[in-house]
Amino acid sequence: MQFDDRLATVLRHRASGGRAARAQFRQLLDLLGARRGGFDRGLTSSAWLRLGALGEIIPAPDRAAMIRDSGWRFRNPELAAHLAEDEPEVAAAALARADLDAEDWEALIPRLPIRARGFLRLRRNLPPRAIELLERLGIHDRGLPDPGGGIDRESVVQPMPRADEREPLELTVPANDSGDDEGEDEDEETAIGALVRRIEAFQRARAEGPAIDSAPRLPLGEQGDNDVPPLRGFAFTTDAAGRIDWAEPGVASMVVGMRLATPEARAALQKWQRLEGARMALHGAPQIAGEWIVDAGPRFTAQGGRFYGLAGKFRRPALHLATEREGGSCAEADRIRQLLHELRTPVNAIQGFAEVIQQQVFGEVPHEYRALAANIAGDAARMLAGFDELDRLARIETGALEPLEGDCDFAVLCRALAKQLEPVLAPRLSGFALDIPQEPAIVPLALREGEALAWRLLATLASALGSGETVELALRAERGVVLLSATLPAALAAEEDVFATQPRAPQGGVSAGMFGAGFALRLVRAEAGLVGGALERVDDALRLALPRLTETGRDSSPTESREPKRHPEAR
Repeated sequence: MQFDDRLATVLRHRASGGRAARAQFRQLLDLLGARRGGFDRGLTSSAWLRLGALGEIIPAPDRAAMIRDSGWRFRNPELAAHLAEDEPEVAAAALARADLDAEDWEALIPRLPIRARGFLRLRRNLPPRAIELLERLGIHDRGLPDPGGGIDRESVVQPMPRADEREPLELTVPANDSGDDEGEDEDEETAIGALVRRIEAFQRARAEGPAIDSAPRLPLGEQGDNDVPPLRGFAFTTDAAGRIDWAEPGVASMVVGMRLATPEARAALQKWQRLEGARMALHGAPQIAGEWIVDAGPRFTAQGGRFYGLAGKFRRPALHLATEREGGSCAEADRIRQLLHELRTPVNAIQGFAEVIQQQVFGEVPHEYRALAANIAGDAARMLAGFDELDRLARIETGALEPLEGDCDFAVLCRALAKQLEPVLAPRLSGFALDIPQEPAIVPLALREGEALAWRLLATLASALGSGETVELALRAERGVVLLSATLPAALAAEEDVFATQPRAPQGGVSAGMFGAGFALRLVRAEAGLVGGALERVDDALRLALPRLTETGRDSSPTESREPKRHPEAR
């Protein structure tokens, strides 16, 4: 057996200058690109760190040029994932150069940043399954309009094709794939010039109509200024050839120039007749993409009665509207969860690198750096906890989350957590005044979920307490309902909408969470609603209502009857 020490040899040398850094970067590309899992795990981790450090020294254009060089093998999906996090030109070069099999592409694409996935639409040799995966993830063609009008838009409006007939559109960018240096500069100038003209045309078209924001919105309760309502229909006219020459102002920039090319439309144009209930498919901006029904009538000039086109309206089919209503919220939740996955990936990486430094995995580190790394790791952990809360609220509000089975004594939870918060609030002479009877208040929440809900509510109130303030906490179990009432601290009582308050610096050692009190209370309200309860503001108090279970109907397992664990955020 032979031991491959090439990676260790490369890592032993420190790149002290620009030329040495470039040489080592290229060596690491060679070794990491050709193999996956063939080196010692510790050496591989060191290589990733060194590759990132060299990236800070070598300009992005130089790194991209080295990646584009055809003199090395790029077969490692882990290297593609690593480089996809870099600057756009580096990520684009890596994803254009990677030579992976279908299984590797399918595993890699969901891990890529959304921006990097868009670069893959420029490749013409992806496996079919990878293209289908991109389509499912919402990465569509990034083609820009042809400034010279050379793009044939007649194919944009067509009858709905069968599922097995649909083909993904491709954006063709002139490139020199021959590998010859001769004529390369001229080809690049042609490609860049064409791309610049397309961008200018795109910007002009975008300026004529409203901005379209198709990005998923996080459930933080804010109202965006550019929120665009779903498009249900629009009026239009065509010329005698069936090309749309006018549409309603909000839609004109997306459809003017398209041609009605279905057999029904052609027949109506040839015979100067009405077009009724014709099914057509539009491709393009998210607002117009999909299936439509078109009704239109012929237009004739006042002088001479000459036919000069159709006038009518596009409308969505009833089935499309019903599907949109039923599936829209779930699709949005899926997009939010996908976005959170994209955010978790770099944060997890940052947390891992910080822990490597703080724990001195690869050697001694100055104490100052270890302290900084520990702070970074803590911040990353808090961010990941915030992402989990976002994901949970998105799933609850869209009905994608089912509550865990079980029950708990909510009175015991509230008393224990309020006591846990006492030492944190005591230095500010603030705290909770409890009015919670000793009799059980059993609610249909698993212990873990009940503890999380109670903690989130009490911690939010505690984080808003000013010096000398007290929250009066009263609990009653009667007529099938467990009712918890809590007076609002002055900072929250002054808010017009307590569920929309903005994040603010926490007071003391308790935090309402990464996104502030408003978001935390929205999450409490959603969690309560999940089991048939509610959270509402009544004057200057919050009132939480949860269904009450009888003592005889309760599962008396020891897991559900124990005292709650000490919450890690109460320090």
